[in-house]
Amino acid sequence: MKYLEQNKDITSLSNFKTPAVARYYFEVKSNDDVDKIFDVVTFAKNENLKVLFVWWGTNMLFAFDKFKGVVIKNCLEWWNYNEKSKILKTSSNDNIREIAESLEKDYGQDLWHRFIGLPGSIWGAIFGNAGCFWLETENNFVSAKVLDLSTGEIQTFDKQQMIFSYRTSLLKQYEWKYFLISADFDLSTKVEKYHSDVDNLYFREHKQPKWNTCGSFFKNPVVSLEWFKRDYPDYYSQDMKLVSSWFLLENSGLKWHRIWWAFFSPLHANFLMSDWSATSSDLLDLIDHAQKIVFNKFWINIDNEVRIITNF
Repeated sequence: MKYLEQNKDITSLSNFKTPAVARYYFEVKSNDDVDKIFDVVTFAKNENLKVLFVWWGTNMLFAFDKFKGVVIKNCLEWWNYNEKSKILKTSSNDNIREIAESLEKDYGQDLWHRFIGLPGSIWGAIFGNAGCFWLETENNFVSAKVLDLSTGEIQTFDKQQMIFSYRTSLLKQYEWKYFLISADFDLSTKVEKYHSDVDNLYFREHKQPKWNTCGSFFKNPVVSLEWFKRDYPDYYSQDMKLVSSWFLLENSGLKWHRIWWAFFSPLHANFLMSDWSATSSDLLDLIDHAQKIVFNKFWINIDNEVRIITNF
């Protein structure tokens, strides 16, 4: 197919930087390219090939050497903020951290202050309902424009239709059905699940490691264990029924634990790290090991927040 590059190196598209190649590759750079996405997806279906969408955010682990399908890279980037209406309009690939910084610096708009330093794109934030200290993407979400990959039609979804919940959304539940084009947010009113006075800039600078990592790897699990609530009240959210994965990993002796070139950070136990020599097998082995250790100690299953991409 004329749109597609072949045998494209995509190592840089994951923050873990494990070596990876895509059999076919396509970049969405403009609205004209959006019109071609349906053709590319149809080609993949006809050839029985898997499709992987990649955005600015690199919150994924490539669990392969060569992806035997089509990687579609979103490169759409534009956004604008109306100071009068306080409506923020974005493309799906805009950098949410840079938007938050500019809103505060250039417009005096600080409702997204906690998103300063949050890695990833608007798409990634909506896809996983990303959050930081109880400010979540859904809080100020208004609507999104999406391409239905099964019909080629462009639709608009409101907040209710997006089916947000903890670290998920319609886009995540139906990952291969929709391509997010753009989204609108109403920043006229501060909306948060719970108030937080945490200095997120200090936290990110001094409490979170910098290297080849996708940030917090495991989601905070939802549990209802009376003994845990009794013995560890500081690490259990009564309202959300969430347990801190950081606490589970830290108290399972996994901080700084290493398998070959993959390791958990000595600064934050829930940051899975890779040095430049790590393979996807190293990372997967450590993930599996950590889940078993935590379960054996606390009888709690921890699931990954970072997406693990395979050929299957």
